Amino acid sequence: MSTVTTAATSEPALAATPSRPRLDWRLRFGALSLIWGFSFLFIKVGTEGYAPFQVTLGRLVFGTAVLVAAMAVKRQRLPRGARTWGHLAVAAFLLNALPFSLFAYSELTIPSTLAGICNATSPLWGMILSLVALSEDRPTRVRFAGLGLGFIGVLTVLGAWEGFHGLDVTGTVMALLASLSYPIGWVYVRRTLAGTGDSHLAMTGAQLLLATVQLAVVTPLFTSFPAHFALVPLLSIAALGALGTGLAVLVQYGLVAEVGPTTAQMVTYFIPVIAAAAGVAVLGESLRWSTPVGALIVIAGAALTQRRPKAGTS
Repeated sequence: MSTVTTAATSEPALAATPSRPRLDWRLRFGALSLIWGFSFLFIKVGTEGYAPFQVTLGRLVFGTAVLVAAMAVKRQRLPRGARTWGHLAVAAFLLNALPFSLFAYSELTIPSTLAGICNATSPLWGMILSLVALSEDRPTRVRFAGLGLGFIGVLTVLGAWEGFHGLDVTGTVMALLASLSYPIGWVYVRRTLAGTGDSHLAMTGAQLLLATVQLAVVTPLFTSFPAHFALVPLLSIAALGALGTGLAVLVQYGLVAEVGPTTAQMVTYFIPVIAAAAGVAVLGESLRWSTPVGALIVIAGAALTQRRPKAGTS
């Protein structure tokens, strides 16, 4: 669901504090891929018992709890300053509250496999936005080729040659908008929150806390209190928040600190594969040939858009 800010993340990566890893980074990389890949399955199961806003609120509550506990263990404090908190509130909306809610609503009408593949388009949107908003991000022929290839992959997944027959347009658009929201948030974070001096953990903990408050205000306005608490969907939401939003962020930061953002961001390309496999194997979702083929094209295109020119080249 998210990776480092230089690629496809839903959390701001503002600084990295190296720490001694307990597990080999490859194992943690694989675990992170699995956690984020299964997140779309958790969303789907969660919406079977609760409204989308309730799924998102629960996700944020459990995710925030994990980060608050980690902050307590490491004795870190929340950031200070009204300006920082104001920018974090915007980041919380763009990187958490909005995309999480859109994905939850999208999976009411589209399979988790399609939602996971839509998530892989974030680097494509990110390239377009970075070319417009970040002057230091220079375009290259390879990156433009990757952009074109990626959107060909999207059209393949959606079955454009069949007139998008059988596709729920509203749900698909929501998933694509969720994927677009991430890079908008990254650009905003880079422009407003870089160099604050606060740690990853403190900034992300504050961001998730603000996103939780935002959903706590919105959710009662659009949903009613559950008449009963369905156990399996509730456990799915707990896993989505504690693992996919809380623990995953901690693992992500460790990877960035140890192997750098370029290697860590490669997790993005495993997420749709795992999401599709989980949706088919666990939920019994159907899979047309165009879905995996298109997904591979999207992943290849997204990978090309992340290539940076070598020193002295353009």
